[in-house]
Amino acid sequence: MTQEILKHVKFNETSLKEIIFCLYDDNAFNTFDKTVTGYVNHIQDSLGDGPYVTVDIIIELPEGIVIIERSNPPYGWALPGGFVDVGESIEEAAVREAKEETALELDELYQFHTYSHPDRDPRFHTVSTVFVAKGVGIPKFGDDAKGLRIVKYEDLLKGEYAFDHKEVISDYLIMKEKGEN
Repeated sequence: MTQEILKHVKFNETSLKEIIFCLYDDNAFNTFDKTVTGYVNHIQDSLGDGPYVTVDIIIELPEGIVIIERSNPPYGWALPGGFVDVGESIEEAAVREAKEETALELDELYQFHTYSHPDRDPRFHTVSTVFVAKGVGIPKFGDDAKGLRIVKYEDLLKGEYAFDHKEVISDYLIMKEKGEN
């Protein structure tokens, strides 16, 4: 909810200056304050006004591609990935995010494409470099993922994904079909 409000305020001509939330009790307020306000403040304090640099990773296994179920908004299935930390290269971020979210090491990591449309992420303007790599190890969700699946190549476009990941996956499949890389 917070991301949608921020997006509205930042990207639309609006006179909206204050948003009032009516919460039923102290527990609801404390939960809201910790998760929503804390999250937004952390991102903006750490990274400024953006655009924010992110990575996504297409992790190939013999059975298919690894996707995660997000435990933070925006919810849904997505490629593993996240924000690049200060002092970290995008390659280091890809390796770290893959390990945190899937428990997999990466082999043969390469840059696939960069996606930068301002609306690709409903929360903020992000610029994501997408990597492709072979996964090494046994996949297991962790960190901010609440689930993990391995999707067969032929089923990849049948699902719904967070962000612009369906477009990313479609572009990846076109590249594979052409025999590139």
